[in-house]
Amino acid sequence: MTIYTTNGDCKIFSLIVYREAFMKVKSFLVLMITAFVFSVSMGFSKGNDAKVVIKGSTTVLPIAQKAVEVFYDKTKIIISLSGTGSGDGIKSLIDGSCDIANSSREMHEVELEMAKRKGKTIKEVAIAYDMIVPIVHPSNPVKNLSLEQLKAIYEGTITNWKEVGGNNEKIVVVSRDSSSGTFEVWESKVMKKAEVRKDALLQASNGAVLSVVARNKKAIGYVGYGYLDKTVKGIYVNNVEPTIPNGKSGKYPIARKLYMYVNDVKIKPEAKQFINFILSNEGQIIVKEAGFIPIID
Repeated sequence: MTIYTTNGDCKIFSLIVYREAFMKVKSFLVLMITAFVFSVSMGFSKGNDAKVVIKGSTTVLPIAQKAVEVFYDKTKIIISLSGTGSGDGIKSLIDGSCDIANSSREMHEVELEMAKRKGKTIKEVAIAYDMIVPIVHPSNPVKNLSLEQLKAIYEGTITNWKEVGGNNEKIVVVSRDSSSGTFEVWESKVMKKAEVRKDALLQASNGAVLSVVARNKKAIGYVGYGYLDKTVKGIYVNNVEPTIPNGKSGKYPIARKLYMYVNDVKIKPEAKQFINFILSNEGQIIVKEAGFIPIID
């Protein structure tokens, strides 16, 4: 619509007309988008309305994401999946707000006791092997670090890359927060309960650690093996390369299992079906495709 104006009043009228026209178009678009979203939601709701809630480890997340997609295609069972840390997933399983807790560490005795007091019988299901790999920027010349050197870097005894064969630059330490299962394994196998230096950059997920290290030439971090990509360089530990054979054999010094925990007394059939799928040949292929090590050959 075009309106020619010759005075201030007409200009005001013109703005009002344009605004009304815009609002009509906006309302139409909102209506169309709402209808589209509703139709998509209805499409996902057809068939089996059962829902499984999975929470926990960000390390297990790449495996779970792909498995959930394939599982839905096969069964039409809707699964809610979130990665908020192993500790959070286990806590949610204990309080009954999730059906499966993904974890990159074993449950603690105090957690098992708490679950028992609430009438839950926890079943541990190992679904994959993993390695925690120290990572640096690709331009960093350092290729190997011992467990002792890693501990010294993270506690602050070693603060410059030249002390471990690198450039004369201050080391920027990137670590996971304390709710992370990856942090707990790192604390146990590397730190030996020593405290991480207070100026370390704490990150909430593997992806966040990867992102920080990829952008900072002075940084060092650690991630699950499945997160390694070309934006960072994985470091040998004790002269052992982080490879699937070395992880599976236990030769790599910072190896572990990945778990899914369930309440075995009251597990939904759909949740049990998903666990069985993860442990099937098809599920273990997904584990491998996600960059991790299958638990079953």
